[in-house]
Parts: sequence; C-alpha cells; structure tokens
Amino acid sequence: MLNARLYRVAFVPFLLALAVASFALGARPPALTSSLAPDAFEGARAYGELHDLAARYPDRRPGSAGDEELADRVAQVFRALGGTAAGGFSVRTERFQAQTIDGEQTLMNVVAERPGSSSESPILILAHRDAAARGSVAELSGTAALLELARVLAARETKRTVVLASTSGGSGGDAGATHLLASIGTGLDAAIVLGDVAGAKVNRPAVVPYSNGYGSAPLALALTLSDMLANQAQFQAGSPSLFGQLAHLAFPLTVGEQGVIDRAGVPAVLLQVSGELGPAPTTAVSAERMEAFGRVALSAVDALDSAPNVSHAMQHGLVLGRKTVPAWAIALLVLTGLLPVLAVLLDGLAGARRRRLNVGRWVLWTLSCALPFFTCALFAYLLGVLGIVGAAPPVPTLITALPFSGDAVPAVVAVVLTFALSWMLWAVLVKRLGWGVRPDAAVAGLALLLLALAVTALAWLRNPYAALLALPALHLWLLLASPELRPRRTVCGGLVALGLLPLLALGVFYADRLGMGVDGLAWMALLLLAGGHMGFVSAAMWSVAFGCGAAAVLLSFSHHEVAPALGGDGRSEVTIRGPRSYAGPGSLGGTASALRR
Repeated sequence: MLNARLYRVAFVPFLLALAVASFALGARPPALTSSLAPDAFEGARAYGELHDLAARYPDRRPGSAGDEELADRVAQVFRALGGTAAGGFSVRTERFQAQTIDGEQTLMNVVAERPGSSSESPILILAHRDAAARGSVAELSGTAALLELARVLAARETKRTVVLASTSGGSGGDAGATHLLASIGTGLDAAIVLGDVAGAKVNRPAVVPYSNGYGSAPLALALTLSDMLANQAQFQAGSPSLFGQLAHLAFPLTVGEQGVIDRAGVPAVLLQVSGELGPAPTTAVSAERMEAFGRVALSAVDALDSAPNVSHAMQHGLVLGRKTVPAWAIALLVLTGLLPVLAVLLDGLAGARRRRLNVGRWVLWTLSCALPFFTCALFAYLLGVLGIVGAAPPVPTLITALPFSGDAVPAVVAVVLTFALSWMLWAVLVKRLGWGVRPDAAVAGLALLLLALAVTALAWLRNPYAALLALPALHLWLLLASPELRPRRTVCGGLVALGLLPLLALGVFYADRLGMGVDGLAWMALLLLAGGHMGFVSAAMWSVAFGCGAAAVLLSFSHHEVAPALGGDGRSEVTIRGPRSYAGPGSLGGTASALRR
C-alpha cells in the first residue's frame, strides 16, 4: 500500500533544493558591443546581387550544376578582392563526397580567409548556397550578404582572422558545415551562420542558438546579436520560450547549420528572419530587411573581433526573463524530485518481499513491453544501412526538403506494420512464458515503477532535462502500484495519459516549430534513426521508456484484486484479529480492577 506519510516526508529534500535553486539565480551575461558604424554594408548592392544570383542560378540542388556554377561565382568574387598581401583573402575550394537530400553527392565548399593582426582565435561567417526547391530567393540571401561582408572586410583591418565560407548541403544534412569543421578545425572563437536575412515573413526567434547535441550556444553570443537587432534594426529578435528551451535541452533537435557547429563545441548562432523553420521557396524578400540584418552581422563581427574570446562552455541552464537558472540547480531539483518515488517504491518492495510476491517476473514482463519499440528502431537502422532510405542525412532535416512522398510512404508503412506485428508476437511470447497479457495489479505496478525509475536515473546522468520528462509519470503512476488506492479504470487511464503528456507536448512542439503533421513527424522519426542521428543507446533507452508507458496502459485496464499476504508456511497471514486471536483486556491474566474482584 502507498505510504502517504513517507511520500510527504521524502519531499523535504526537494523543498531544500528549491530554496537552493532560488538563491542560485544569476543575471544574464552582458552582450558584446561594437563601436563600428555599420553603414559600410551597402544593402542596396547586396539586394541587387541577390536578384542577379537568383536569376542566374534558380536550380541549386546540392551537388547540381547550378550549385557548382554558383560556387565558382562566389570564388571569383572572393578572389577579385585581392590576395592577403593586398588586404584581401586567400581563397580555396574543397570538393568532397557527402550525404545530402539527393543521396550521396559531390559537393564543393568555397573558403576565404583574411589573416588578422593578432594570433587570437578566428571568427567564422558561413552561409549555404544550395536549396531544395527552385527559386528559394530568401534562402539565397545569406550568400548575397556573405559576398557584401567580404567586400567590407577586405577594406578593414581586424585583430582576428576572419573565415568566410560558402557551403553546400545546408538544405538538408549540413554536410558542408561538417566538412568545413573537419578542414579548418574547431579552434574558432565563434561562428555566425547567415540564413534568410531578407525574407518579408517573420518567424521568431531570429537568433537561433540551438544545437544538435546537449546544450545551446553561449548566452552572451546570442544576446549580442539579439540586442543589435533591437538597437540598430528596431527588430525584436524574440527570445526562446521556457518550454522551447526545455524541449531543445531534453531532446536536442535543430535543422540549421549552427546545430552541427555547436555540437562540435564551437559557439554558433543562426541569424535568420524566418526563425528555426526557415523560409518557404516563394517567400518574398525585402531590401530594407537585408540591409538591417547585414549591418547587424557586420557589427557582430566587429564586436567579436574586439572582445575577449567567447566562452566555449555551452549553455545548459534556463533563461527566465533577465535571470538564469544554472544547469546544476535543475539537475538537483530533478534528482530530489525522484526521491519521494524512490522512498515509496523501496517501502512497497519491502512489503512485496514480506508477502512473497514475484516482482522480478513482472520487471521482465514490463521490459518485454519495450521489445516492439526496440524492434522498430532496429528495423529503421536496417533501412538506413541497406540504403532503402537512401536520402537519410546524419543530422535532422526539414520535411519540406525530404517530403513525405514517394519512397517515404512505403518506408513508414513498413515500420508501422513491423510495430503491429511485433505486438502480436509479443502477446504470443508472454503467453508461452506463462506471464499472460494482462498484468497482476498487485505487483506489476511496483515492477513498472522500478524499471521506469531506473531508466529515468540513467537518463538523469546523461541529461537531467530528459529525466524531467518522466517525473510527472513517476509520481502519477504511484497510484497504479497501490491496488488498495487504485481508482476506477477510467481514472487510471487519465493518470496514464497525464503521465505521457510531456512526451506528447514535446512531439507537438517540434511538429509546430518545424511545420510537420502526424505523417511528417513519423517520417522525421524514421529519418533520425535511419540516418544515425539517434544513437543505439539512446534508441534503447527511449524504447524502454515507451515500453513502460505501454505497460502502464495495460495495467490501467487490469483487475483490482489484492493478492493475500503469505505467512512463513505459505498460508495466508492473519492480518485481521478475530475471536480466536483476541488480545484485548484480560487476555493475559486480567486487569488490576478485575483481580480485585
């Protein structure tokens, strides 16, 4: 039975941790400033060049002829600014094979370096030039702004070496950015990725700091560009919401090139009018916006050039208004939030041992519920290895670049059928083992909590925010582990649904942020597995987590019988006193008042 007093007492460490976290709140770091007048960036010239490039190179699929011709044009502009002796750039082109939205392709990066006057770490400015759809003028605006920045920087002296890179593969897979880091190394001070800087449609945040790994770009770097947008361009960049921060920290996923750069340990942000989703192929462009965003990029380069090195420590904490919550405080809160569940679970396991209930058998039963999910993950990996899902890049990719059509439909249908078949085989397996499909309500709840708590603890060691997703379920499902207190089946179903709500909210958030429906979400999940973005260990842990959810659903529909306690001889232990076991007054020789009579 659920020990309510023990449960309440175990919350004391959480309250203490909450007090500690409240004192751990810190101020946001100051943004970097620039004394440079950014008027040198000529927005009209950049805007004219944008339309010229869009007219000359409308088809720019990665590795296509249009992509290569545009790369040659960019290299010519860089070389025309003179060599390093004349204050210009040393220019090189790099050819390489990589996975793209069109499968394996030969791509080209154009890299221009201008040496600085000191040995400080270089600054990287990057823009991809390829596009999945014909036209995509707004997506090309980053390349036009990059060329204009090259003209401005060629006439100025900088302390740091400035690296300008035009990459391919940014439409999906970020192969160009990945190869660039392998080529120049990760000893960079910071990187600014230019995306859509001229689009007329706004989708905040305009400064995207998210990484494809745990954490995001240092807050000082993101605040630098956000403040410059507000002060110089009168454009509110927008700040990531609290739930958006939690979602990206709990399940790192972003489609911009800053994602792979941040994951490599180099501070990087994406400057883009259309936010994380990016522009549509038909998005209109604005000369005023291109000038404003181009000048902000120039000011940011000057601020980074004159400031000390940016900290390479990724941002793991939360930003609440003008305050920050450190990551260790969040980890402490999550850990102490697990203690009440652990205390009640240990007490319940001790009771189950006294009653000689077989908890281990039902732990295996709960673990078996993860088999259908893990089978799907293995099948998705197999599709990627065999090349059946040949266009699965190793990093997250927008569904608009890899639409849910053609070969995608049978691949997703095959995974769904595998999932259904796995559940049918699971029912056969548990019957063969003599476990039964329906769990024993008296003990299966304890087994479920034990396994769920173990997985959550392992997740906490790797990522406290991922463990935070499971915290509501662990507390709500305590009632499922106490047959004496279990409510009706409909209420049990509601408790299970509430426990799974954080996972549902996570899926809805990414579906909305990246413009996906249910079909697109399923296709994205398949691509993450087939492309290898989600590792084997992560897939196994998520499978066990989903298996616990499935076990909770089955448990909510199970019967409510309470197994009797067993004594040492295997017979039912007497727990309610009757006439034969009466131990009231007089049973041990009478009371003093009776003896006087």
